[in-house]
Amino acid sequence: MKLPVRLGLPYSALPTGGTVTFQVGDKVIYPNHGLGIVERIEDKTILGTTCGFYHLRIVANDTTVLVPVSNVDGVGLRRAISDGDVERLFGLLGDGKIDNHQNWKGRFKDNSDKMRSGSIYEVADVLKSLTFLAKSKSLSFREKRMLDRAKFLIISEVSEVMRETAAAIEGRVDRALERCFTVKAAARPAPAPAQRAKVAKAAAARVVQTAVPARRAVRAS
Repeated sequence: MKLPVRLGLPYSALPTGGTVTFQVGDKVIYPNHGLGIVERIEDKTILGTTCGFYHLRIVANDTTVLVPVSNVDGVGLRRAISDGDVERLFGLLGDGKIDNHQNWKGRFKDNSDKMRSGSIYEVADVLKSLTFLAKSKSLSFREKRMLDRAKFLIISEVSEVMRETAAAIEGRVDRALERCFTVKAAARPAPAPAQRAKVAKAAAARVVQTAVPARRAVRAS
């Protein structure tokens, strides 16, 4: 069956509003859903308006998502990363740079925006910051779910690109994160002399406080 033609291009290779072109069989990333495969492209008439739609099969749960061809940029649909991008990603995961927001509301908004961006590098920032935060405090249910989602999205895409198991990629991700935290700890500035003196004085005071009851106990005996 001959495919219809639009704008001089085969219907299986429609423009996406920019220079990106998706074809049937392409592996793409749909933000917050993960890896998908373009299974077909077809016209649908909705409320009297005819539009082209990509039919994506989401690999993680085998569901189908329809994305309007005209709104590809709006939803952040993109191609899966390349082998070279994988190395850049692991370099980012282990670079020791972590965004820390003390305010929960601001932190959650920023991280939500990054998750919706479709960029795997933005998702990596979310993974680093929430994993680091989880080492010092309990995450809320929503942040824990976001952390799990960020890790899943990175592992699933990289394992597909590298053709390695999810377990192997998870190990690489965990090692990169540990390297990140080690680099961050090493880069932490040493306390100033005045601060060191203050800490030492406080420690000495605690020693004296614990020693006084012991001496009183001896006198009483």
